[in-house]
Amino acid sequence: MDRQLAPDWFSKPADSIRLLMQRRGITVAELARSLENGIDTFRAIYDGTRAIDEKIARILSNQLGGSSDFWLSRQKHFETALDRVVDVARQESDAWLNLVPSPNGRRPAKKLSEERLRQELRQRLIFFGVSKLDAWERRYGSALGATRFRTSKSYTSSVDSLLLWLRRGEIEAELTSTRPWNPENLRDRIDELRKLTTISSPRRFLPKLRSLLAAAGVALVVVKAPPGCRASGAARMVSPDKAMLLMSFRHRADDQFWFTLFHEIGHLLLHHGTTCVDGDDLPTSQQIETEANDFASFCLIPIHRTEELEELPPSSSSVIRFSVSVGISPGITVGQMQYRKIIGYDRLNHLKRRWSWEDIEPALV
Repeated sequence: MDRQLAPDWFSKPADSIRLLMQRRGITVAELARSLENGIDTFRAIYDGTRAIDEKIARILSNQLGGSSDFWLSRQKHFETALDRVVDVARQESDAWLNLVPSPNGRRPAKKLSEERLRQELRQRLIFFGVSKLDAWERRYGSALGATRFRTSKSYTSSVDSLLLWLRRGEIEAELTSTRPWNPENLRDRIDELRKLTTISSPRRFLPKLRSLLAAAGVALVVVKAPPGCRASGAARMVSPDKAMLLMSFRHRADDQFWFTLFHEIGHLLLHHGTTCVDGDDLPTSQQIETEANDFASFCLIPIHRTEELEELPPSSSSVIRFSVSVGISPGITVGQMQYRKIIGYDRLNHLKRRWSWEDIEPALV
């Protein structure tokens, strides 16, 4: 084919892998078990950083169908198409390097050899899955505008880190099987989701939470925030049929986790997946945040119990009795009392559950 007439886009082998997994009903876990180093190798193949070699081609052939030659050819076509796209991106290399963060989170040196420059461009193209700069700008360049994040007012987040965190969440969401997005189904599950707040261990409640949300078309994804990223949660439609609810477990306390979760659910139901930066200067941002905050508060503490909460004595025994009657953890009650300024932020914190990453990570496999 004439190079000038060749398509200026690329398709990762992951596109074929995902399609065949869906057709054959094969899960990520099932396919990962057949690969050396399991899920780590699968993720590398899926995000395009690990090439399909003869050994992997045989495994994919056995598990998904197609011959080994098909998978090796699929990899070769991907590499050829990617080289064409890199040639085009090379003409706007300054813009690519200045606007689009590297997957490793580091800005490259100002002067690069031709080989290193192409490598930097290649990494960005593969990671973000876009072929043109204007496509990246439409989807990610306005991330602090049209698609905004809810972050703590106490911190300023690095734009690069936020974008990398969001993209890693999207990749994980692509790997998560869900039913088609159904907002009414999600709304109907609020009470079931609330009940999970009484389960203390993440390795016990996260699988159940993930399953409930998946049934409503929401992929729950937990991605540890990279250095410089202070986001606690985000919500976004990753396709017309799938919503993403991305959590970072940044505070690792039960009141913060569950409030953030219901806050992001509020964005999905009220604002079609938009999330906001606290203090954003857009005219509607504060209203949107207030609506999501109110939604989360009333999910956790039913509106007909709010007067009782406001008159609750600030003692451990009173908080525990109230929490049991409402069906939430005592830590959430304390968090809501603090949020509503019923008590100070230094009171009753011993009732909150706090987790380490050693508690959380086993539930993420």
